[in-house]
Amino acid sequence: MSSKKDHLSLSVCLFLLFLLTALCFSIIPEDNSSSLNNIRAPAVAGQFYSDNANLLRNGLAAFFSDAIAPSGSKPVAIIAPHAGYIYSGQIAADAYNQARSYRYDLIILLGTNHTTAGFAGISVYRGRGYRTPLGIAEIDVALADALIKTDANIEFYPPVHTTEHSVEVQVPFVQYLFPDSKILPVVIGAPNLQMCTRFGEILADHIKDRQALIVASSDFSHYPVREQATEVDLKTLEVICSMQPTAVKNIMSAQIQRGIVNLSTCACGQAPILAAITAAKQLGATCAAIISYANSGQTAMGSRERVVGYGAVTFSDTEPCKPESNHLNPDDSYGPAVPLQNQDKKELLQFARKVISQYLDSRTTPLARNFSPALYRQQGVFVTLEHEGQLRGCIGHLEDDTALCEITGAMALHAAFGDRRFRPLTQEELPGIEIEISLLSPFKPIANVKEIQVGRDGVYLLKDNYRAVLLPQVAVENNWDRYLFLEHLCLKAGLPREAWRGDVELFTFQAERIKESEY
Repeated sequence: MSSKKDHLSLSVCLFLLFLLTALCFSIIPEDNSSSLNNIRAPAVAGQFYSDNANLLRNGLAAFFSDAIAPSGSKPVAIIAPHAGYIYSGQIAADAYNQARSYRYDLIILLGTNHTTAGFAGISVYRGRGYRTPLGIAEIDVALADALIKTDANIEFYPPVHTTEHSVEVQVPFVQYLFPDSKILPVVIGAPNLQMCTRFGEILADHIKDRQALIVASSDFSHYPVREQATEVDLKTLEVICSMQPTAVKNIMSAQIQRGIVNLSTCACGQAPILAAITAAKQLGATCAAIISYANSGQTAMGSRERVVGYGAVTFSDTEPCKPESNHLNPDDSYGPAVPLQNQDKKELLQFARKVISQYLDSRTTPLARNFSPALYRQQGVFVTLEHEGQLRGCIGHLEDDTALCEITGAMALHAAFGDRRFRPLTQEELPGIEIEISLLSPFKPIANVKEIQVGRDGVYLLKDNYRAVLLPQVAVENNWDRYLFLEHLCLKAGLPREAWRGDVELFTFQAERIKESEY
């Protein structure tokens, strides 16, 4: 490259410096009056949630359609997660759904600081609104001013809001359920117990005569394996329901000190939770209830090995404290390995289609819940899609380490959009797609290929880093004998045709096929 391309000229540098200075002063006003025109632009639309208004609205509608029914108590405050909607949107909807039957003129969004190193205070956004694909959510500027004047820890520090997602992802939920309500975005920089409880008291005093809902934005454990995340999160949630800020802070510290592998935090929104509990109690809340829980490992896009936990909690001043039903710990409710009833099979097929359809409609997916116990058994599965009799996608999970309903949803999603042999499925194709689910038996190692029975057995081949699997029906559909079956298995693994005759590991399994056309 020439030096002209390697270095900016002095004049260009000066020009860029001028622009940067102008930009900084436009974001950080010298006086409060100029901030009133600020509308905070979306920073994570297109990442954490759809930047398309129709897709976003469809996703919210789907989440609220599946949301847990209100418990009957008007919430003073809730805890809702702030991860990408495809991971945490359903749990957030469960939390907000507890408030949807009531009128609120103000929604206070307490977020946490993920973006601005060194900021440990409280920043109240003092601008005209927050913009999302659904429009502009208007901010209660008068309340912002009043809070800023109250305490030295409370200010308007614009940089902490610019790319912070913990508040932003809550705004579309508010716009969907409470379109006429004003919002008050607040970022709390550190879980200082004294500062958080003091702010909670100040906040409660300022809104005691308002119809206000406080939203503490927080995910829970980051990033242990799924089972340990569930254990840690349920302990944290249980103590949160005691509504004792000191106890909440102590349990989080104690769990971190246990040395659980990869557990970096018990709640990234610890500060908003502490403030919300204090404010809720000041406003008359006497009980808290866990509405639902899940972690990213239970979603169609998640991995079991490194998860983030999500919980929905409500604080209210009316009994009962606990909802009639909730969704807490499917890891402890794996169903028995009994034959599935026809209704179970039908529901499994319907869920597979729902996952694909909801993703096409909104780029979100449903959680696998409300199934019979038999569908929570751990089992390997393949999902195959056919369009006009031709293969359109096929992806499977071999290990029997995940609840059947969950893994079926995940494999349906990947078969439709992640099979590299095919382009992603389109909305226009979906009505013509037939879904087939293959339920896999445990794998059995074999010493002699003559043990393979064509039509009954699928085969899994393993050699060093090469591996491949073919379902039992593949041999029948292609009229292969045992040896052609093995040759094609080797080719699929990237090995020579005759590699099966050498040093390879072979396993057989059976598959129960469930096809939409039969149900």
